[in-house]
Amino acid sequence: MTWRGSTTIPDRFFACLPYLLPIIEVFVYGEFLLRQFPPLQLLFLPLIPLLQIYYGVRYAGLIIFFALWLLVVRNEKISHFIRFNTMQAILIDIIIFLFGILTDVVRLIPATGFATQTLYTTIFLGVMAAVIYSVAQSLLGRYAEIPAISDAVYMQVR
Repeated sequence: MTWRGSTTIPDRFFACLPYLLPIIEVFVYGEFLLRQFPPLQLLFLPLIPLLQIYYGVRYAGLIIFFALWLLVVRNEKISHFIRFNTMQAILIDIIIFLFGILTDVVRLIPATGFATQTLYTTIFLGVMAAVIYSVAQSLLGRYAEIPAISDAVYMQVR
């Protein structure tokens, strides 16, 4: 864990907000899991308005990505803690994009229904675990250290 000074309550709150982006992006991968366990759907009900706006506005993901990158990560007036967590959320989002390419390839293979469901559920659970861990660490005022991802974040955020 890297210590760059104390974090305030507003810093902790604003450090958690960028993690909404990977949650929204990975939501489509939870389709099979959420269908099998309907009570889990209740956890995502508060996100429905955000999902409708995000998927209703053309290029919303790209606009949000560049806004976070240019206005938060590259702005040294914003605390390192917020910039670190924003960059980490962006990298998790990029990983989801790469998983999207992988799932497109897997769907081309005939008779892979079970494999697709397993892959989707694994991606969903993996990303949700990373996001929940990161948000919990942020709320505690700590830097969330995720192997490989955090190293790349430290290279981008000085």
